[in-house]
Amino acid sequence: MDAETASARSLDAAEKLFYGNGIHAVGMADVRDAAGVSLKRLYQLFPSKETLVTASLARRDVRWRGRLAAHVAAVADPDERLLAVFDWLHEWFAEPGFRGCAWVNSFGELGAVSPAVADEARRHKAAVREYLRELVAAAGRPPALADHLFLLAEGATTVAAISGSAAAAQQARSAAAALLAADRRPAKKR
Repeated sequence: MDAETASARSLDAAEKLFYGNGIHAVGMADVRDAAGVSLKRLYQLFPSKETLVTASLARRDVRWRGRLAAHVAAVADPDERLLAVFDWLHEWFAEPGFRGCAWVNSFGELGAVSPAVADEARRHKAAVREYLRELVAAAGRPPALADHLFLLAEGATTVAAISGSAAAAQQARSAAAALLAADRRPAKKR
C-alpha cells in the first residue's frame, strides 16, 4: 500500500473513531486495526497521536466547510444564504452518528494540554466566522451580524449534541431570521 493510500485510510479511521468514541478512548492500535495498516506504517505517517488528531481535524475542516459552502451557494438570495447556514446545520445534526462539533470535542479533551489541537480548533472557528462575515457582507448587512450568527450556530450545535435533537438548528434559524427582520426596521426617532 502506498503512502497516500495508507495516510487516507489512517485519517478515515482516526476521524471516525475519534469523533465516535472520543480521543482518549482511542489508541493508535485501534486506528491501525480500523485502517488496516501496520503500527510501524501508522507512526511513519503520523509520529504521534497528537499529529494524527490535528491532521484528521484539518482534513475534516476542509470537507465540513466545503459541504456548508456548497449548500449555501445553491441559494440565490443573499439573505436566504444566511438562513441556509442553519438549514445545512439541521441536515448535519440529523445525520446518524452526530456527536456535536469535532473541534469543540477535541478542544474539550486536549485543548488544555495540546497547543496544536487548541490551535486547530481555533483555526476552524476563525474560518467559520470569516465565512459568515463574507456572507453578511454580500448581503449588505452590518458586520456585527456575523458574530451573532456565529454564536447562534455554535449554540445550536452544542444544544443539538446534548439534546440529540436537530430542532436546535430550526430554533437558531428563527432567531437569525428575527435578527435580519430587525435590521430592516427603520431606526426610532429620538
